[in-house]
Amino acid sequence: MTKTLEELKYDFLSVERKWQKRYEEEKVFEAEPDPSRRKFFVTFPFPYMSGPVHLGTAYTLTRLDIIARYKRKRGFNVLFPFAFHWTGTTIAGISDRIRRGDQKTIEILEKMDGVPREEIERFKDPVYLARYYTEKNRAALKDYGLAVDWRREFHTTSLNPGFSTFVKWQYLKLLKNGYITKGVHPVVWCPRDKSPTGDHDRLSGEGVFPEKFYLVKFRLGDSHMVAATFRPETVFGVTNVWVNPEATYAEAHVDGEKWIVSLETLEKLADQLRNVSKIREFKGRELVGKRVVTVFTGVSVPVLPALFVDPSIGTGVVYSVPAHAPYDYMGLEDLKRDENLLREYGLDPDEIRSIKPIPMITTEKYGSNPSEKVVKELGIRDQSDPKLEEATSLVYKEEFHKGVTLNNCGRFSSLPVQKAKELVIEEMKKNGAGDEMLELPSPVVCRCGTRCRVKILSDQYLLAYSSPEWKAKALKALDMMKIYPKEARENFIYFINWYVDWAFTRTSGLGTPVPWLPDQMIETLSDSTVYMAYYIVSKYVNNDILKPENLTEEFYDYVMLGKGVPEDVEKKTGVPSELLKRLRYEFDYWYPVDLRVSGKDLIANHLTFYIFHHVAIFPEEKWPKQIAVNGFLRIEGQPMHKSKGIFVSLRDAIEKYGSDATRITLLLAAEGLEDPNWESEKASKNVELLASIYRQVLSLLEEKDSGENGHMEEWLRNSVRKRVNRITEALENMEIREATSEALYGLRNDLRWYLRRVSKPDSKTLKEAVETWLNLLYPFTPHLAEELWSRLGKDTLLANNPWPQAVEVDEKPLLVEKYLENLIEDTYQILKAMGKASLTRLRIITAAEWKNKAFKNIVESAQIEPGKVRETIALHGTTLSREELGKFIGQIMKSIPNITGEYRMVLKQVLDTGERKILEEARNFLEKEFKCKVEVLSEDDVSKEELEKTAGKKPPAQPGRPILLIE
Repeated sequence: MTKTLEELKYDFLSVERKWQKRYEEEKVFEAEPDPSRRKFFVTFPFPYMSGPVHLGTAYTLTRLDIIARYKRKRGFNVLFPFAFHWTGTTIAGISDRIRRGDQKTIEILEKMDGVPREEIERFKDPVYLARYYTEKNRAALKDYGLAVDWRREFHTTSLNPGFSTFVKWQYLKLLKNGYITKGVHPVVWCPRDKSPTGDHDRLSGEGVFPEKFYLVKFRLGDSHMVAATFRPETVFGVTNVWVNPEATYAEAHVDGEKWIVSLETLEKLADQLRNVSKIREFKGRELVGKRVVTVFTGVSVPVLPALFVDPSIGTGVVYSVPAHAPYDYMGLEDLKRDENLLREYGLDPDEIRSIKPIPMITTEKYGSNPSEKVVKELGIRDQSDPKLEEATSLVYKEEFHKGVTLNNCGRFSSLPVQKAKELVIEEMKKNGAGDEMLELPSPVVCRCGTRCRVKILSDQYLLAYSSPEWKAKALKALDMMKIYPKEARENFIYFINWYVDWAFTRTSGLGTPVPWLPDQMIETLSDSTVYMAYYIVSKYVNNDILKPENLTEEFYDYVMLGKGVPEDVEKKTGVPSELLKRLRYEFDYWYPVDLRVSGKDLIANHLTFYIFHHVAIFPEEKWPKQIAVNGFLRIEGQPMHKSKGIFVSLRDAIEKYGSDATRITLLLAAEGLEDPNWESEKASKNVELLASIYRQVLSLLEEKDSGENGHMEEWLRNSVRKRVNRITEALENMEIREATSEALYGLRNDLRWYLRRVSKPDSKTLKEAVETWLNLLYPFTPHLAEELWSRLGKDTLLANNPWPQAVEVDEKPLLVEKYLENLIEDTYQILKAMGKASLTRLRIITAAEWKNKAFKNIVESAQIEPGKVRETIALHGTTLSREELGKFIGQIMKSIPNITGEYRMVLKQVLDTGERKILEEARNFLEKEFKCKVEVLSEDDVSKEELEKTAGKKPPAQPGRPILLIE
């Protein structure tokens, strides 16, 4: 009995829970070594347990889950484990801010994370906070239905003694293998935590590293006002020096000289091993109106007030080059217009207004006064305009790469800017007019909320990423790996070459102690580089088969490196030799990682470290095989930003849209390195899409067997085969969006076309197509696919059913149907152009037989050459007058560029089958489609006079392009 739409309602949440429970009961995703099957080990960067897992994490994770399910159906023994990251100051920083009563943090926890007030009070304990989010996120991830072996789950830090033994072993290996050094090194430093602050220990400023600032000394009496700059070559264009009148400055002895800098700068200089002794401190307004002497030129220039000067950046002293620095240009223009400010600081308005930019660099694009030109082009009105950042970037980039100094630069005149910069730095250092300091080019804030600065540590343990030998091994590993998408490879090469030595210890937050330095911990990024190997051991630790005290250096050496004899290792570890052999076998079976999927941001740190550490510890055959990266998720077109409320948790998405609809909304959002965009409207539509597919499939199952096995059944079988091949190829190339789209829409449209084309569908053919479709849908919408599979009467799990085999496709029926689709589309386009909604009669006039013969020769040629086309048409078109032949040849010549690709294949098939025959056989369908009488004719059937009368000014028919006469 036919079911009503209401009876076919799809309750996605109950369906998803049902199949997740079945998977768990049958232990579907619990993987054990099987020598008869090829293994495929996939991993995902464990998320921080400082908040709910969000959709950005889910996007990357779903891409990996797709591949895990696909490979499993291809017959691979797939291991997909999961873990949680507790290391660093991310979690501890939240607890610290709560203890300090930070209302913004508390508000985010309440409003965005939905944490009850009484729980927030308990969050003062970072361990409680970490456990809270681990439990919540584990539940959300399980409700998402990931194909994960949860027996292997663990979390990091010394709070998990088993995992800590592994990290300690890792660092002892690195130390023994010569990859850890000790020495003087600059780090991003948190003054409050008194520790280096790596990328993932930062509240903001990820990817910011110390950069060299050049210091330029401007003489003021027996002191020097010291300005910091990236562009020391511009000293020849100085018109004044800027200070912030409201900021606090200091005069101090620095390495034997008297310097004037912002008060904050003294701490930075001291942190960089300078000998600093403060003489006095004062407000910047005391400096306003004084005059300083410039380097090289010896010209006296004024010190002027500017609130845009940030005392925490550089030295708090900025020299002004208005011709070549848009900020300086606008600052000077604003000051000239501000009579009140000039009066407040006792500045002579006429003197200030007389200050003119001093051009000292020229480029072909901007000339010698680029600031003024770019400011006008961008419509910048004052120094607070955010477009000044863009203006600065445009000018600096153009001048650095293409600029040449003018003849007012002394012996540095007429030089490329890059060369002039080198020589100016060298000269200033030589005569004591310049120096250097390290600075962060943009603010970095620690997880504890403290602004960081650069500190040079003189006795620091470092990972020796600068080692040429280590870099060479990492590059070799990269060369052996597959990277998806291909264009990401260059980023890996860049960062492997770019990294210098890396400080890997901290004194605050959560983590694993350094084995030889128990008062310091291994920082966030450095304890998460080879932990994938621990998944082999973690199952046994979780089951209490192995105790942390068993996991000695000898244990890991044997299990992971094959060093030692099991019986000897048993004596040292207490682990039975048979269990040791089992563990060694399992490690050897599963390792290396076959695919790791991550966000593209981790190329700059984690993924590069992942390669470095594997080549340092493991033999070549255990190096990673493949890495895939993807873009950053945006929410409704905006970058995700929790504090601004631009955030969607995985839990919220599941409860609102279900797992399957959330999955496809994410998967269809982007490909490769593109940034995906989450749109709630699309998610809602995808809920309806899945419900529609559910109803469609159940309706198809009620079709009765017609026993037909004609052209359309052949078409459907071959169309399904083609979808199988396309989806398989896309998944093999990590083209997830392409595969998702094909699986969701491709086969659905095929089934619709089949039902549209036939009057009596064949249920056997339909059922075969539906079974294949469900197999193809499974990786993308596993719960929906399983539910429909069971409604087919299947007792087995679709998860365990093999992937459809790729087979050769017969393109003939597909090309014939493509021709008909095109013809129908053309007809509707003509109707639309005519402003008509329907028609009463459609006459289709196909090309004359001589044209078919001529075109057959043309499309079968390896290459379509205009000269041969003329010869072929002239040879077969003997019934035409010279004028008619000329017009037709002209028409064909215009069409030749379009006779390529799929259209050429369609045309060839139409000619082989016979266009008129195709249309005659489809005439009943066309009449049903257009709800009118359809007449199929050939130009050979119609007299020249009648054709001219009926077709009018329409172009003559071509093979594949008949005349359509609409009434």
